[in-house]
Amino acid sequence: MLIDYHTHHARCRHAVGELESYVKQAISLGYSHIGLSDHMPLLHVDPAEYYPEMAMPMEELPRYIEECLYLQEKYKGDIEVRVGLEGDYIEGYEKEIEQIILAYPFDYVIGSVHFLKEWDISDYRQVHQWDNRDILGVYREYYDAVQKAAKSGFYDFLGHIDVIKRFRYEPKPEEREAWFTLERSTLEVIADCGIAIELNASGLSKPCAEMFPSERILRQAYQLGIPVTIGSDAHDPVKVGENIDAGRRLLREIGYTELATFKQRERSMVSL
Repeated sequence: MLIDYHTHHARCRHAVGELESYVKQAISLGYSHIGLSDHMPLLHVDPAEYYPEMAMPMEELPRYIEECLYLQEKYKGDIEVRVGLEGDYIEGYEKEIEQIILAYPFDYVIGSVHFLKEWDISDYRQVHQWDNRDILGVYREYYDAVQKAAKSGFYDFLGHIDVIKRFRYEPKPEEREAWFTLERSTLEVIADCGIAIELNASGLSKPCAEMFPSERILRQAYQLGIPVTIGSDAHDPVKVGENIDAGRRLLREIGYTELATFKQRERSMVSL
């Protein structure tokens, strides 16, 4: 079964293509499920004063859901369209996040950590924020947020859980034990919370040149019994499914035999 549960489109302002183009591309590739999962509107910064082209405006969110539902019905004989959202976890904004999640008929919500306060650690325009930072300290702050996202109960799976490595800023060699302990403790929290993670294949095209999460993390996730789904994080219709085959091979090599799928916030496992 071919699935891709992580895609974006023009509404988020940093992707291209309409939603229907992503659905059609997935059909042309023979996919069984396509997940539409654009970014939640910004809550903790003023979109007019922050970096441009970060997420869909709040007024576009209802239109996004309406279009997703329309496409779900239109293509129901050709592909399973899943209505999703990549919902940033922002500490201190839990009430606002929950209100958005409960207001719409999502099939799934991805819990991702992009922001440490007002710093988007995944944005290439903000890499200067690493300057003169305690890198291990940033990793601690990041994984603390991931753990809080897991515990929040808002999300069906966590997205790209080690995206902090995207630009190859890593703790010092002598700090590796502490770094790997952060990863392990975060996975233990995720396992205790009973939620899934994604294998986000887009990391292969980023400076880190490695999927999110790393093989090291995936092997530990498998040992802990953490379910996995998979996504391309496509920001262009032609990128739907990109590197997914490599991700599936890695999962099989590790020992995974099933992938998590979602409908109306319920998880089902399908054969890998």
